[in-house]
Amino acid sequence: MLLLLLVAGCNALPSFTESRPTATSPARTPTPSPVQPVTASPTQVETPAGPTTVTVWLPPQFDPANGSLSGKLLQERLDEFSARRPGIRLDVRIKSLEGNGGMLDALSAANAAAPRALPDLILLPRSLLEAAALKGLLHPLDGLTSSLDDTDWYEYARELASLQNSAFGIPFAGDALLLSYRPSFIPAPPRDFSSVLQTQETLSFPAADPLSLLTLSLYQAAGGSVQDVLGRPTLDPDKLAQVLAFYQEAAAAGVISDRTTQLEKDEQAWSDYLGGQSNIAVTWLTRFLSQGNDFQAQNSAAPLFSPDGKPYTLATGWAWALASPQPEKQSLSVELAEYLTKSDFLSEWTSAAGYLPPRSTALSAWKNTDMQTLANQVALSSHLYPTTDLLSSLAPALRHATLQAIKGQGDPQTLAQQAVNRLLNP
Repeated sequence: MLLLLLVAGCNALPSFTESRPTATSPARTPTPSPVQPVTASPTQVETPAGPTTVTVWLPPQFDPANGSLSGKLLQERLDEFSARRPGIRLDVRIKSLEGNGGMLDALSAANAAAPRALPDLILLPRSLLEAAALKGLLHPLDGLTSSLDDTDWYEYARELASLQNSAFGIPFAGDALLLSYRPSFIPAPPRDFSSVLQTQETLSFPAADPLSLLTLSLYQAAGGSVQDVLGRPTLDPDKLAQVLAFYQEAAAAGVISDRTTQLEKDEQAWSDYLGGQSNIAVTWLTRFLSQGNDFQAQNSAAPLFSPDGKPYTLATGWAWALASPQPEKQSLSVELAEYLTKSDFLSEWTSAAGYLPPRSTALSAWKNTDMQTLANQVALSSHLYPTTDLLSSLAPALRHATLQAIKGQGDPQTLAQQAVNRLLNP
């Protein structure tokens, strides 16, 4: 009985033998956990670099798409640059010079609110280049280009590029005062005060010009200074009296008419000349060249006269300037500006556009040899007219003295001294 009970108890115990798979039972495989996809962060994704955009602002008269030959030449030059530098895309935009949205306003707004919207390269007339540079809207070119070291720049162009002993532009185009006359009435152009009087022809010019540029040019040609040693505006009464005496003598001889005192703009004086009211006129080189071959066949031009016959005239112009604060954009913009001011291109472009070349070597492609000679003579005698702040002080006194002299309202020396007093006590 005891033996049977013992055997029965052993059979009732649970078995601890490990279960093994048989040949017909596949082994169990652990079910893998779902794998979450790995997403790269934005900084880890490499995308091909696109072209670098260089934004260029141009005023309307220099629009490459304006249909003119000069516009076509400029567009071709821009296209050539893009072809040479395929990694650069040029974005050319046309901006008005004045009014709401004009270049200076647009530069100021972008500089204050959206610096990335600033142009990289901008073409500016001298007056706006001065204003923009003084407002801190332009960056000097010192150390960024060696092209201004070339020896073929005319002196007026070097003056055009500089402001307060720093280079702020690369000269592109110029303009200067000159004489236009009809050879059928005046066989040889007058060179000095005496020969102007000997023509006995009415001289057309805007005597009421708010900038009084002719008076200023004749005064500086006489050796008159416009700044003292401290940089303040000044006038030499003796040099100015010399110019006013010429005006009075010319008015008495009928060479300067009372009508000139009513003319404030160059366009008005030029209209008188075209209408036959005068046979000699002071005007701008660009205006004379824009008249075409038929006009030039019957009219001639010469450098502006001076008190002693030594050529001297006032000039202005246009220059490429840097507005972008980004160093990498500045180097590309300078490269483009240098390409646009090479002599070979400027030669062809200035001839087509009718501007005074800033380089002497840029006259080589001018096909009209008479105009080539004229442009060189004018450029050699050209000097940049004073800065805007100086003009704003000098011009009112010079204008008042000019009008009084022509009208005979005082002797030249007294009028000159009154102009000096007016300058000191506006």
